[in-house]
Amino acid sequence: MPAGLEITAGDNIQNYIATGDWTIGTAESIRTRIGHVRSDGRRGGVIDLSRLTGIDTAGALMLKQLRDHLARQGQHVDVTGLQDRHATLVERVIQSGEVEPLPREQRRPVMDWLARLGMASHEAGIEALDLLYFLGLATVSIVRCLLNPARIRFISVLSHIEKVGLNAMPIIGLLSFLIGIVLAYQGADQLRRFGAEIFTVNLLGVSILREMGVLLAAIVVAGRSGSAFAAQIGTMQVNQEIDAMRTLGLDPVEMLVLPRLLAMVIALPLLGIYADVMGLLGGALMIVATLDVSTAQFLERLQGGVTVSTFWVGLIKAPVFGFVIALIGCREGLKVRGSAESVGRQTTRAVVISIFLVIVVDAFFSILFSTLGL
Repeated sequence: MPAGLEITAGDNIQNYIATGDWTIGTAESIRTRIGHVRSDGRRGGVIDLSRLTGIDTAGALMLKQLRDHLARQGQHVDVTGLQDRHATLVERVIQSGEVEPLPREQRRPVMDWLARLGMASHEAGIEALDLLYFLGLATVSIVRCLLNPARIRFISVLSHIEKVGLNAMPIIGLLSFLIGIVLAYQGADQLRRFGAEIFTVNLLGVSILREMGVLLAAIVVAGRSGSAFAAQIGTMQVNQEIDAMRTLGLDPVEMLVLPRLLAMVIALPLLGIYADVMGLLGGALMIVATLDVSTAQFLERLQGGVTVSTFWVGLIKAPVFGFVIALIGCREGLKVRGSAESVGRQTTRAVVISIFLVIVVDAFFSILFSTLGL
């Protein structure tokens, strides 16, 4: 039935009689009608719902709007004639009063910062313990295979050496070559102010052999192969292949982690040597092309300014970097749980944590070598 609102005047009160169906379909006409309602000055009024044939939430909101509209004009109204079938809805919307706003969250910047710091510290502690536990598993597997070399999957190791080392040579060679050019150019530009351009050779040799060559190779391998390890093992985890291996009595650490660890420990020192050669080659090209230095002078100066210990100080870090990168990549892959999103998340974590730990280990070695006078 069409919705309506009849207004009648009594002795001391004014009656507002709701008729028809007050639903969402008639809400616009009811709202327009309510906007034209004016109190006649009586302080009391009644909203009569006895002739209401239907009502929904929108209609109940219109009733509430009518009551509020009259209250703003100074007229207090009561609701009568409420039918049982409409009672619950109307009471919730009209008779419950205004909805209390949600309590405003108190901002405590210092306490919030301390809470975040505590949570981050707790998560870092759990992460460190989890990494230590996985390191123990890998160590046990390594010792067991060293005692019985027949358990080592040499074909898998060689395959991973090819993927980690041989296939990474183009990108590592290019980056190392360009870094050598940059170091030579920047070093020569600064040393020219003091008339010491010839010492650019010393700067290049020490920088590349002691730090940049191996560190650059480790960072590239962490982003390239560390992420691949996490994605490969993570996908196997999602496809329940690792669960199948455990069902067959195979150790996933020995089957999947150990070959990757050995391949990385073997391949990264070789990549470090390759990065050193390409970095020196790029720097030499820059020095010979821009400074008054011949190739023979460059080699003579390099031999006099760089010792064999400088080369070994840089290279000795490579196996440790490789072990850390492979350990983190395999660990994050085994932590994948149930979805492709988890694979992506753990792969990203593998790259970030690997690069972070490589730099931390490099800083540790720098302090150690400085203490030892190397």
